[in-house]
Amino acid sequence: MPESEVEITGGYTSDLLSDVMAHCPEGVILVSVQNHKNTVAVSTLVCAPAVLIVHNRPIPDDMLESARQEGVALLRSAEDQYTVSCRLGKLFPPEG
Repeated sequence: MPESEVEITGGYTSDLLSDVMAHCPEGVILVSVQNHKNTVAVSTLVCAPAVLIVHNRPIPDDMLESARQEGVALLRSAEDQYTVSCRLGKLFPPEG
């Protein structure tokens, strides 16, 4: 796979960044309302290649710059976390 392509394997929803650090699996889209550069730093730490910001919250310039530097995709949705998480769950059903 070219370096610019990443395989997404699921999603993880949390606004508590310490929870994300402790429990978020690699390769997922992180769903959150936390629209700041620390979210990008945490997603990099846990190897989550994308962050989806909900409630149509703006993406600040420093968050965008941090994501560019770290190679993290930033996405945004007008929907709430529950709705987005349910949609991701249909795309990536839990194993087991």
